Amino acid sequence: MGDLAAFAGLVPLDHGLVVVSTARADGTIQSSVVNAGVLDHPLTGRPVVGFVSAGSSRRLANLRERPRTTVVIRAGWRWAGVEGPVDLAGPDDALGDIAGDRLRLLLRDIFTAAGGTHEDWDEYDRVMADERRVAVLVTPERTYGSG
Repeated sequence: MGDLAAFAGLVPLDHGLVVVSTARADGTIQSSVVNAGVLDHPLTGRPVVGFVSAGSSRRLANLRERPRTTVVIRAGWRWAGVEGPVDLAGPDDALGDIAGDRLRLLLRDIFTAAGGTHEDWDEYDRVMADERRVAVLVTPERTYGSG
């Protein structure tokens, strides 16, 4: 299991902006930019990279079919990559007993781990529910980078 210290150290330097790459059915790669951070997995307690994905996104469809990803974060010339399997927790993606309030709080935890703040958490929660947002938790099998 990879160490996430280098990744976590880069999160505050550019708003947790990362590139997430997933595999399409034809084997080609789809990449997108999201905010991500490091937090403890809500079931295992182990550190993971977390980000939130819209329920209708192509990225999420890819992860449902092929639940592995690579996430790369950078700030200047420093960067860190994390590869591994994903767990999904959302309204259409059961993960243990994570639902209702527990899912709502997990989505907030991911947002704040990525450096986010919000003036109206009730509005944040409403948007997450309306967009059927899903927590994506990446267990690090490989980590690498420039520091």
